[in-house]
Amino acid sequence: MTLGEKIMRLRQSKGLSQEEFGEKMGVSRQAVSKWETGQTMPDVDKIIQMSEFFGVTTDYLLKNDNESANTVNADNFNVEANCSAKKSLREKLHFERKSKRTFMGLPLYHINIGLGAYRAKGVFSVGMISTGIISLGLLSVGLISWGLLSIGLVLALGNISVGCVALGGVAAGVLALGGVAVGIFTIGGFSLGVYSMGGCAIASQIAFGGYAQGYIAVGEQAIGTHAFNVVGDIPQNVKAEIAEIITRELPNTPQFIANMFG
Repeated sequence: MTLGEKIMRLRQSKGLSQEEFGEKMGVSRQAVSKWETGQTMPDVDKIIQMSEFFGVTTDYLLKNDNESANTVNADNFNVEANCSAKKSLREKLHFERKSKRTFMGLPLYHINIGLGAYRAKGVFSVGMISTGIISLGLLSVGLISWGLLSIGLVLALGNISVGCVALGGVAAGVLALGGVAVGIFTIGGFSLGVYSMGGCAIASQIAFGGYAQGYIAVGEQAIGTHAFNVVGDIPQNVKAEIAEIITRELPNTPQFIANMFG
């Protein structure tokens, strides 16, 4: 059999169409057709990828022989049996489940995990790369997302998280909490925002922390237009003064921030 004939037989033993097999290999259906008819040869990296996918050796794929599809002898191996018996480790560790029911065009759930950049997309999704309304993955995008790199329109949790509410090692959002927090309302070891609180807090309006820098700054080391160096609890007279400054100079301060000094 030629290389093209072997590719076709292996593909058919998996029950894959040319288009489906092309998606697995990262090529078009036309490219698969040309391989199988002998018009073109696959690149070396594609031959290696095929050998891993089908569980056969590259020697088997590249070595031409004169045996027909029905006379593969015992010294070689039966292709169909070999494909099922010698699945690659990647295939063995791959797990995928997808709901047939959909919501707004998305499956209700899609779980696609294993050794590789498997993508999951659903109302609830779990995968290395995951998108959905609720998503979990190394790279996760959704209304609510959780992952190594997490982007959430409502809530994001991860080592690096971006969202309306973001929690993570590095967090950016309207409300951000993290080792490094950037946003409007921020709490973190290093906190940068309009209103910031943390070990090192820098804010355009109000900063509160060990080191605080802002228009109003309250902390052990405070720098700002109105700076209050305070260790421990804020004295009542200082709170009253800060409240008066907020009322006079920062009238648009959110009420829950102003109440901290009320």
